[in-house]
This record gives sequence, structure tokens and C-alpha cells, in this order.
Amino acid sequence: MATFLYRVGRLAFRRRWYVALVWAAVLAAVGLGALKAPGAADEGFSMPGIESQKAFDLMEERFPGATADGATARVVFVAPNGQKVTAADHKKAVEDTVAGLADGSQVASAVNPFQAKAVSKDGTTAYATVTYKVAADDLTDASKEQLEHALQEARDTGLTVDAGGSAMADGGGAGGTAELIGVAIAAVVLLVTFGSLAAAGLPLLTALIGVGVSMATILALSHALGLSTTTGTLAMMLGLAVGIDYALFVVSRYREERANGRAPQEATALAVGTAGSAVVFAGLTVVIALAGLAVVGIPMLTKMGLAAAGAVVVAVLIALTLVPAFLGFWPNAVLRRKDRGPRRTEEEAKDNGGTRWARFVLRRPLPVLILGVVGLGALALPMTSLQLGMPGDEAKPTSTTERRAYDALAEGFGPGFNGPLTVVVDAKGDDDAKAAAAAISKDIGATKGIVSVSPARFNEAGDTAVFSVVPSTAPTDEKTKDLVTAIRGERPGIESETGATYEVTGTTALNIDISEKVQSALVPYLIVVVGLAIVLLLVVFRSLLVPLKAALGFLLSVLASLGAVVVVFQEGHGAGLLGVETTGPIMSLMPIFLVGIVFGLAMDYEVFLLSRMREAYVHGETSHQAVTSGFRHSARVVVAAALIMIAVFAGFIGESDSMIKMIGFGLASAVLLDAFVVRMAIVPAVLALLGDRAWWLPKWLDRILPRVDVEGEALTRGADHPEPTPASQEAARV
Repeated sequence: MATFLYRVGRLAFRRRWYVALVWAAVLAAVGLGALKAPGAADEGFSMPGIESQKAFDLMEERFPGATADGATARVVFVAPNGQKVTAADHKKAVEDTVAGLADGSQVASAVNPFQAKAVSKDGTTAYATVTYKVAADDLTDASKEQLEHALQEARDTGLTVDAGGSAMADGGGAGGTAELIGVAIAAVVLLVTFGSLAAAGLPLLTALIGVGVSMATILALSHALGLSTTTGTLAMMLGLAVGIDYALFVVSRYREERANGRAPQEATALAVGTAGSAVVFAGLTVVIALAGLAVVGIPMLTKMGLAAAGAVVVAVLIALTLVPAFLGFWPNAVLRRKDRGPRRTEEEAKDNGGTRWARFVLRRPLPVLILGVVGLGALALPMTSLQLGMPGDEAKPTSTTERRAYDALAEGFGPGFNGPLTVVVDAKGDDDAKAAAAAISKDIGATKGIVSVSPARFNEAGDTAVFSVVPSTAPTDEKTKDLVTAIRGERPGIESETGATYEVTGTTALNIDISEKVQSALVPYLIVVVGLAIVLLLVVFRSLLVPLKAALGFLLSVLASLGAVVVVFQEGHGAGLLGVETTGPIMSLMPIFLVGIVFGLAMDYEVFLLSRMREAYVHGETSHQAVTSGFRHSARVVVAAALIMIAVFAGFIGESDSMIKMIGFGLASAVLLDAFVVRMAIVPAVLALLGDRAWWLPKWLDRILPRVDVEGEALTRGADHPEPTPASQEAARV
């Protein structure tokens, strides 16, 4: 591996113009493809194998066209204090607004609340449902402006008017500010780390090129592969973070080799052969973690994982080819001025902050280990009360019209009105479908926790009925989950009495089913991802205990970060500081996201830090000396890489979307804990306690495992003795 990458780096340095032109051509080609490609074919959210999805599929089959994904807007009218919407002037204002909304070119229908009996019992609140002919993504600006204009005209009459529904969605995703904040902080970190504008700018430039290639490719393939508009969010987030980090490690190793007197071409080749090997294996662990998201069985999550994995692959290729090409263009620009002079002696580079910290840990490994494990364990404790759900409009800021509409409906019609359950009755084998549906409706309506049941609506064949059930509790309330379980638990008895069957669906039931499926998939996912990564690390480090230690350290950091998410977003401690106005269940996909992404990133730091220790150990240093050497060469760069990751992820905390805010906070806290507590404290403490045993590998396993020479032992020998290495002789003449 190291020898092959050495040749790749040397070739990229020598043929730098060709490499740069190839990447420019790739960027232009995928960019042109993205511009000409049709819009994203958003297939909507689906999860095979759960009851709510089966019920939805049955509705599509028995009610063709009725479940089309046309956008909807629920307009809520609230009368001023002490007044009623049924008063003559308010009623006229509501009816005029609904009539105006119905005139839109993309509007299919706008239901008058007084005809649909959509008025609260106290007469203070009413709502009108506007249905559009097209999906939310296809609504024109004119249709959105018409809706906003109608709402404002109604407000001018003295009514409080707000609206929710898919028609109000702004497309979600990151709006650009988060990326700019992350890049700006990353630039500062790189400048402090390298002390050179060129050295700081090169990782940023190559990372942005990689993200450009990845995002353009996703856009170009979005229609053909059925990728949604949100698929690229994770790819952008990870592509930017790992792209900067991977280039950072190669440039850092190049500067080290140049400071030791290597010629530019030889230093580049050695940097790609050694640091590049670590980049390859670190990238592989991230790809394994992201591709493993397919285990969960959620198509959208699988596509997001594969798209992000593709972005990581591009980042690796950029680091191995474009970075050395740029080093060929500017071989001295990335160096500090003091490093452009004569070669430093080994003593001059011996002590730095990394070595001082390593010696501190090596002198007192047990207290450091205990403190780190106990601290992470304490942070992980709140995770035991983790509640999963899919936050909706109730999680949005009160400044949004969707949140105000949600609150108005909850106050006027009850908290469960925002999350009705949909019951689909399949009476295909029943002689009297109407009687069966009526019996099922009556039995479900008698269940404790049900406020109301709507009249059943039959399909044309008369063998399938649909009716809505309004719970007494909010959609994210644990009591609502218990209610859904109770309704489904009554099914065997009701089916035996009526001869018909039924299933429960709707957004609330779907979210409950998603949470349960994700929880059940978490353990198999961990087994697959951690198992594959342990095998990969066995090959890289040729050690039995190092991979096991890496996996256990990851579990500690990811559980602690989940506990931090629970503390802020579920329990509300410090939520105001992050702009979180409403706390509640944690997004169902959050644990899977966190486990998958953080595992890959955690292994990044493990590979980069441990590969230098392994390199020193292979070259004859004692286990303690190897730890110190690893920290001397890698600690500064690992800290910089972690700070960049944290900056990129923390930038997303400023987004208004609560789910993106939660993901950004979770990832930033996980990287913080994993890099600074696990990798920088627990890892050296464990290695100090294990001594030479840390690098032990059974002889039978040593014979089976392939040798990849990730530490670049052959390269280092060749570089130290240039005469037998033609490549080194040629590089010295450049």
C-alpha cells in the first residue's frame, strides 16, 4: 500500500498539470450534468416492513389517486380575545379568505371551515384545508405569494391567522451560512496550525473542490437514482469536514519531510505513501460506517449514507492526487520561513506540546484512564431516558407561522388534533363491509384516550374504509404511543368478531413505527460496522488489542454525546443558549446518524494517531517511546483536524431547522469528546498500561492477515538510504 501510494504521489507531483486538468475536467463535466439534469425525483419517505407503511400502501392500492402527494396548507383563524370566529364580520372575513385561496391556478380545493364543521367548540378557532394539485417542491412562487397575501389580508381584519402544512415548507437543509461559518473557523485553525497562508489555504481549496465534485454528481444523478433534495446535506457536511482533514494530514507530513531535508518531489511521495496510507484506511472506515446505514432498511437513509460515502471517496482521491499536484506547483509556499533553510537536527524538533502531554499521561496512566472513563460515563447516563420521535411543527421556533398554527390548533381542538391516527379497514372478504367498518369504528372509539372518530369513507369498490381517530394527547407524547399499541392490541378480538381486518397509519403512527424499527436496527448495525472496522484495524495495526480498544473508546464517546443531546434537546438544560425553544423526543434517526458518522470519524483519529506510534514501534522504539513519538508528530495535527470538524458541525447549530441543529450539536459534541478525551487521553493511558502487549498479535493470525505496510517501513528505509532507490535518486535531481 505505502509503496503504491508513494508512486501515486510522485507521479502526481511530476504530472501536476495533467492531474489538475483532469480534476478541472471532472468538475466541469459533473457541473454541466447537474445543470442539465431534471429536478430531484423526491419519492417521499418510506420504510418497508412496518404497519403504517403497509396501511399507506393499501390506501394507494384501494383509493387510486386519493393519496397523491399534493401539497397542503392548513390555515388557522383565531378570533380576538372574547370574540368568536362565528360572528358575522369574522365569518365573512374567513369565507372571503377561503374563496380567494380557491382561485389559485395550482389549488385543487379550499374547504370552507363552516361547511366542514372545522370550528372549535368554544367558537374561537376555525381552520381551512387548502389542497394543491402539485407537490410542495413544485409550488410556484406565485402560489406561495398568493397564500401569504391571503393570510395577510385576513390578519388585516383583526383575526390571528397562521398556516402549517407541507405548502409552507421552505425546502429545509442548510442555507449556506453554516458552511461559511465552518470554513471561516477552519481557515483560522489551519492558519494557526501551519503559520502559512498557502498551507492553510491548500486544504480548504482542495476540500471545496471535492465538495463541488460530490454535490454536482449528486445533483446530476438525483433524478435517475431517485435522490431527494435533502440527500446531499450529509454529503456536504462530511465531504467538507473530511476533505479538509485528509489534505491537512498529507500537507503536514510533507512539511515534516521537507523540514528533515527531503527534496520537494521525494517529500511529496513520502507524504502520500505514509500519511496517504492512513488517509485510505481512515476513509475506508468512514465509508464502511456510512454504507452500513443500509442495514437499517430505510431507503432514504441508505441513499443519504451512500451519497455521503461517495463524498468521502472523492475526498480521499483528492488528497492522494490533487494535493500532491498542488504541492508540485508551490513546493515552498506551504512551508514556514524557518523551514525553508538548512535541515533541522532531530533534537530541535524533539519537544512540543504533544510530547509534553504524552509524558504527562505516561507518568499517571491509571488516574487519567479512570477520570476519562468516569467522566464519559457520567455524560452518558441521561441516555438511559432517551425518547425517540420525529419532531414536527411543535419543534419549530415560535417566530414561525407553522409553530403558531400548531399551537392554535392544539389550544382550540386539543393537543391530539395535530396528530390524528388513520385507520384503514380491509373488508374485502366480508359480506357486509359497512357493518364491519362501523363495528371497528365503534370499538376503537371506545378505547381510553380517544377524543373523536370521523365517519368512515369507502372506496368505489366498497370493500375498504378509512377513518380518522383523534387522540387526547400530543403526537410526541408517550401516552399516544401507548394508545397506538393498545388499538393494535385490540385487533385480534375485533377481527374475529367482524371478519374484517384493519391497520393504523398516519404521520403519528408512522413516526412511532420508525422509532421502534430504528431502535431494533441499532444493535445489528453496530455489530456489522464495528465488526468490519475491527477487521480493517487488525490489518492496519497488526494488533489484537488496539482495534478492541478503539471500538470500546468509540462506544464511550458516542454514548456520552447521545447523553449530551438528551440533556439539551430532550430535558432542555442549556437549550436556550442554542436557540432551542421547544424540547421533546430526540429525532428517531439521530442515534443511527451519530453512530454511523462518528464511528467513521473516530477511526480517522485512531488511524492517524496510532499509525505514527506503530511506525515508531516498528522502527525500534519502545512502547512508551512510540507513544511519545506518535504525539510529537501527530498531536498538533489531530487537534487541528478535530477543531476543524467541530467548527464545521457546530456551524449547523445556527440553522433554524431543529433536526439539522440537533445533528450539528450531536456531531460536534461527539468529535469533541472522542478526539480530546478518548484519543488524546484514554488511548495513551491504555497503551501505557499495556506496554508491548498493545502490539501483540497471535502468530496464527499474523500469518493469515495480509501485510499492507501502512507505517511505510520500506519507504523510510529507502528514503534514509537513497543510493539503492532509483526513485529517490531521481527526486534528488529535481
